[in-house]
Amino acid sequence: MVGLPARGKTYIAKKLTRYLNWIGINTRVFNVGEYRRRATLQYRTHDFFRADNKEAMEIREKCARDALEDVCEWLDGGGEVAVFDATNTTRSRRQLIYEFLTVNHSYKTFFVESVCTDARIIEANIKEVKVTSPDYTGVNKDDAVRDFKIRIQHYAEFYEPLDEEHDKDYSFIRIYNQGEKFLVNRVQGHVQSRVVYYLMNIHVLPRTIYVVRHGESDMNRMGRIGGDGDLSKRGDQFASALAKYVADEKLENLRVWTSLLKRTIQTTVGIDAPKEHWKALNEIDAGVCEGMTYAEIQSKFPEEFALRDADKYHYRYPGGESYQDLVARLEPVIMELERQENVMVVCHQAVARCLLAYFADKDHVELPYLNVPLHTVVKLTPVAYGCLVEYISLHVECVDTFRPRPQVAKRKRSSKPGRRALMVDPHTVYSSVPADGLSNGDSERHSSSPVESLTNGSAVASCNGDMDGLTIGAMCSGVVN
Repeated sequence: MVGLPARGKTYIAKKLTRYLNWIGINTRVFNVGEYRRRATLQYRTHDFFRADNKEAMEIREKCARDALEDVCEWLDGGGEVAVFDATNTTRSRRQLIYEFLTVNHSYKTFFVESVCTDARIIEANIKEVKVTSPDYTGVNKDDAVRDFKIRIQHYAEFYEPLDEEHDKDYSFIRIYNQGEKFLVNRVQGHVQSRVVYYLMNIHVLPRTIYVVRHGESDMNRMGRIGGDGDLSKRGDQFASALAKYVADEKLENLRVWTSLLKRTIQTTVGIDAPKEHWKALNEIDAGVCEGMTYAEIQSKFPEEFALRDADKYHYRYPGGESYQDLVARLEPVIMELERQENVMVVCHQAVARCLLAYFADKDHVELPYLNVPLHTVVKLTPVAYGCLVEYISLHVECVDTFRPRPQVAKRKRSSKPGRRALMVDPHTVYSSVPADGLSNGDSERHSSSPVESLTNGSAVASCNGDMDGLTIGAMCSGVVN
């Protein structure tokens, strides 16, 4: 990353890392500020960042080199992209990064510079994010703001922005005022291309995204997966409740997206808002298992059933899709969601899990087992470095379609050529019909972010969005920040 303090570099670094990990590119952030905090007992004042403070400069240089060493160690160990999150505001520092990563270790380096000249944006970043950092623990807010602004001045005295003439041999993107315009130079390879495309689609305007499963369907009541069935009577009741919820919330400029399947379209009939129907939002294709119950699949295709239990994210139904396939299918949806303001996505269980995993930063192990109950609105509100997740039950009875992670006992290969299986706990047997009852709207219980409150059917979980990953700023492909 490149840029003066309070320009949104860490926000970009974390958001980009979350996206790359979601699409399957192993990415991690290396924040030099964290190295500096570990190397010093306590931050005192802005004087630490003066260019003539030789002792502090030595500490800062050592922290940057330590972080670069860790970047290389991580990339050498199998990491794919590293995001080097620091100011990197001088040409000498960027030359050091380039030589260390590209010349000495043959990693591609891509610089991402955030340029901001809008005083309102800078002021908001300082007050909303910087004064709550560990540097200012126990410090009066006004004093913290004053100190941080002087810190910015220390950096500004020696700031050398990326330049298309002087830095023409570097690969980089300059982002002006959080997306007003962009300057892109020498993009190399598919990873850098995807990074540029993503960064040109995101925005930071306040908005809310609602992820909702369709109302209960007749297929849900029978415990059958897939298909294109109609809503049940209780599903119709939920559709009415959802329309009332939207009307009561008075959501400005709301757009509603559904799949092409009847049950999502029927769920949104009463909502007074522009609607779009996306094929990409259709439920995961279960192939030869479409329309079957889990008990029937377990009986008819025991090896396939066991293989899916062993690796649910990568397992692909015969003639169908895997969760990994579904993430690839949903990438254009995520890109468009990042461009929009308020959107309600009415979709299906597997699709909702993939979308929620992106916004709440869940990994591929957690993703297939996220609990997204029927008749529950999942409200996603982007915040500084992550996303606030609320589960709001509309209190309409429905079946519970959640199937918990099974206990896998041991691996066993089939005696038939080309066939293999994993044996699951023999006591794990699934009935044909799901449990009937009131969906409680609770948040997913194995979330890495704890549920903070649960009142009136609404669960609030704060997802801090912390990510491990890649080097961008330089961005290393590794990509180095």
